[in-house]
Amino acid sequence: MAFICEPGQVRPDVAPGALHHLKATPKTVHWGYFDAALAPALTVKSGDLIQAEAITHHAGDAPELMFDDTVETLFREIPEADRNPGVHIMTGPIYVEGAKPGDVLEVRYLSMTPRCAYGSNLAANWGYLYKEFGETERVTIYQLDANTNYAQALYAYDFPGKYLVPGTITHCPVCDRQPALAGVRVPARPHLGTAGVALDVMGRISTIPPGAHGGNIDNWRIGAGATMYYTVQVDGGLFSIGDPHVSQGDGELSGTAIEASLNVLMQIVLRKDLAIPAPLLETPNHWVVHGFNEDLNVAMRDASLAMLTLLTDHVGLTRPDAYSLMSVAADFAVTQVVDGRQGVHVRTPRDIFASAKAAE
Repeated sequence: MAFICEPGQVRPDVAPGALHHLKATPKTVHWGYFDAALAPALTVKSGDLIQAEAITHHAGDAPELMFDDTVETLFREIPEADRNPGVHIMTGPIYVEGAKPGDVLEVRYLSMTPRCAYGSNLAANWGYLYKEFGETERVTIYQLDANTNYAQALYAYDFPGKYLVPGTITHCPVCDRQPALAGVRVPARPHLGTAGVALDVMGRISTIPPGAHGGNIDNWRIGAGATMYYTVQVDGGLFSIGDPHVSQGDGELSGTAIEASLNVLMQIVLRKDLAIPAPLLETPNHWVVHGFNEDLNVAMRDASLAMLTLLTDHVGLTRPDAYSLMSVAADFAVTQVVDGRQGVHVRTPRDIFASAKAAE
């Protein structure tokens, strides 16, 4: 079995192939689901580059700020009855030539650029502290400053009733706008909340829970400069992206991040020499693996075992050595607690293996 990347080394270059443009249209998005029966929106070869549009399903929280012609067309032409069983607008799927079940898609995220200067955060009915806030829901609209790479709250409003319909449109020019977070700036870190391959099951699978296919992982580190590894489950992989964010903290406590549409440039490399224990994230400084379960304790255990497998199979440590290293050098954190299936991620620094490589 090959290493993902030799300890202490940088990623080897893969010559880029063709550059494809995947725009978000009613024919190239699927709203709320993964489905292995979907026809590909795009077919690529290993190494190809894809410039894709990822559209937030929360654009209706401030349509006068977050809509453009493309977004409005999706909200207008995709019927509410076809937005299920999940909530996210997914662009794709992308068929990778030669990809077979058991292979791995190495997705290199090269850039993520906000589509507009605004985003929305919802304190939702699925938020972790919903009952503590009297079962009320609140939208906070943020404005992005591209020069400073920060976001500030523009205004907030209480949402009437329950926010249940994917693609809800709020007519906020006539709503009760309130000031919010005066003097506070939030660092922008654009990333994808949801991305993954189709599952080898019949019918639609909700985009809400994360799993072995990827899905709604909601790790803010899945941004420009990061690489994700997804295990292929069906021919071609059928990879899709969605749920774009411009900032989020670990936990995603209120129910959402700052939800905002992104333009994403990525390279997809087909790997037939790898087997990974769980959706794997590689950043310039860390390896990150994930565990998911309705019980946070089980998610923690699954993340631990996934990192144990990574360190033994891909770094070559013995199990006792890997266990010791995880306790003294790996950082565990809660990825999110609001997607039904909760998430834990564990980060191990890559540079700690440099001396081991030099000693060989």
